[in-house]
Amino acid sequence: MSRRAFIIGGTGQIGRAVADELLTHGWEVILSHRGQRLPPGEMAARGAKLALLDRDEPGALARALAAGADAVIDTIAYSDAHAEQLLEIEGRTGAFVVISSCSVYRDAAGRTLDEARTSGFPDLPLAMREDQPTVDPGPRTYSTRKVALERRLLDHARQPVTILRPCAIHGTHSVHPREWWFVKRMLDGRGVIPLAYRGESRFHTSAVVNIAALVRKALEVQGTSILNAADPSPLSVAEIAATIAGHLDYRGTLLPVDDDSYPPLIGATPWSVPAPFTLDTSAALALGYRPVATYREASKAACDWLVKTAPSNWREAFPVLAGYPRDLFDYPGEDAYFERVLQGRP
Repeated sequence: MSRRAFIIGGTGQIGRAVADELLTHGWEVILSHRGQRLPPGEMAARGAKLALLDRDEPGALARALAAGADAVIDTIAYSDAHAEQLLEIEGRTGAFVVISSCSVYRDAAGRTLDEARTSGFPDLPLAMREDQPTVDPGPRTYSTRKVALERRLLDHARQPVTILRPCAIHGTHSVHPREWWFVKRMLDGRGVIPLAYRGESRFHTSAVVNIAALVRKALEVQGTSILNAADPSPLSVAEIAATIAGHLDYRGTLLPVDDDSYPPLIGATPWSVPAPFTLDTSAALALGYRPVATYREASKAACDWLVKTAPSNWREAFPVLAGYPRDLFDYPGEDAYFERVLQGRP
């Protein structure tokens, strides 16, 4: 008899990948969604069921899970209120897997990714483990709310709970496709693309196909744990740029910018950080999880999707990218910088 999984946020980037993974391995899958995205027709063709759900409507989640499920995977939980919703229905499920974030980690001075622009970039160890200190729980920032979510579930759930902490998520059907920073420039015919910090930045990536494989393994193991979820190795920005350039047959120049300013003055990609931000994934590997793909392999699908989609209004299509506190495509500023470089001026 097949097991049943209920995915909250099932039509989103992570939800689609998890559904595909579980369907492939014989699970019955129910995709909940708010009706804001077209449900994936290919999933329905493979037997996935759809459930229209506004999780914040009182009693809605319990009604959607009236028949129960062997597992609930929550890809869009952001607060202790969402944790409470899950606790209210835990009698109808056998296990939870909940997506958190690597942004919860802090350094010894309390600095985090959330406040790096004002407080300075955190000084963190290479390959952070899950026992790296986190911010305190609370309502103040994205990361404090994620910690509140984690703590509430881990402290009060009676069923197994797996918390996953991915880093820079990538894959198709994203509202935050970092690859667009390069893809758009290449489609626009930019002859030179600047790379802040000489292209040396390493901000660990997390392919949705790898996250999905880890979700499945966590459900097989059936325990309570916190697991980092990241690709096999963290590429530098220069390596990411070269990967995308090679896939799209870009013939222009990738120009390292020798400047350590934070935030970067030019060439600030979505992965551009002044110090490494990388994760240790040995705990996930110890469960028997094995990555499905490297960044070089997995990013091809995302780039192809972006080229095919190429939205005329990318800000509407990719609202998280549009929310960055800078102009991601300041071509006049880049051109002025290139002119100064040609003239030998800083």
